[in-house]
Amino acid sequence: MSLPLAVTPGEPAGIGPDLVLKQALVEHHQPWFAIADPALMAERAQLLKLDVRIETLASLDDLSAPQTGVLPVLPVELNAPCEPGQLDARNAAYVLKTLDVAIDLAMAGKAALVTGPVHKGIINDAGIAFTGHTEYLQTHSNANQVVMMLATEGLRVALVTTHLPLSQVPSAITAERIDSVATVLHQSLQRDFGCTDPRILVCGLNPHAGEGGHLGHEEGDVIEPALAKLRARGWHFNGPLPADTLFQPHYLDDADAVLAMYHDQGLPVLKFKGFGAAVNITLGLPFVRTSVDHGTALDLAGTGTASDGSLAVALQTAATMAQHRQHNERLNGQSNA
Repeated sequence: MSLPLAVTPGEPAGIGPDLVLKQALVEHHQPWFAIADPALMAERAQLLKLDVRIETLASLDDLSAPQTGVLPVLPVELNAPCEPGQLDARNAAYVLKTLDVAIDLAMAGKAALVTGPVHKGIINDAGIAFTGHTEYLQTHSNANQVVMMLATEGLRVALVTTHLPLSQVPSAITAERIDSVATVLHQSLQRDFGCTDPRILVCGLNPHAGEGGHLGHEEGDVIEPALAKLRARGWHFNGPLPADTLFQPHYLDDADAVLAMYHDQGLPVLKFKGFGAAVNITLGLPFVRTSVDHGTALDLAGTGTASDGSLAVALQTAATMAQHRQHNERLNGQSNA
């Protein structure tokens, strides 16, 4: 059987449970299951009038081939009753417990991970320091370097820096950071996406990529020397290029990914192109992890109006990545035999 996909619905009061239930009504070829409270999922299905049967798993050994209309659930109990749209700090520990179970399975090579949206504020309100999925997964998997990449049809954008105030970005753009992020990106494109010789476009930091030093020196002092070292390895890194002209077919048609310097440099373009049909991917982990590209949308929870398009892409992307990774591991095993 193909590697199963473990899905954490995220914040129970948000739209995560709704989206997972909607996907249970769609035909899937990769086995998948939710890590959640079965009672929560059953109650939400009833509220949404979705004909989904909840199948509680005693263990992954009980997981069978996917069946449309059936949602296998590996149980984790809520800490408090949940109403759609109503946050409750008592359930913050539940959200993290579902993640912990998923991480343990992924680290053991038993599942790839697909995550629904969490509410960072309520987790911190519960007295638990939490900056986001990416950082939590990095810490709990002991990964040295992780990279956030969002993808939609025809475009992948990875980030050198992620959730930093804009004032802190320039000092965080170092040659060492660019090298480590670019290396993870290059290796993941090969291992997880089947790009044998990745071609990557790199944004400059400043307007017009510094305008030859007249609008900033980071391109000449930091970015270009870092890219020169990457090119010396035989890798294809084109840049630094002005971010306001990079995102056009003239460049993108021959590229496998874009490497942006900061969050709001690359992601607005990607989300304009594919919001609701995009996926958030964490590169550099010892397992596959994808996620939706949106938040908890508390006002839509329980209404049946939330789109499950991003979750559908996240599931498909995780399945494809897992297949590429398993194929490469088999090839490496044969070459080492």
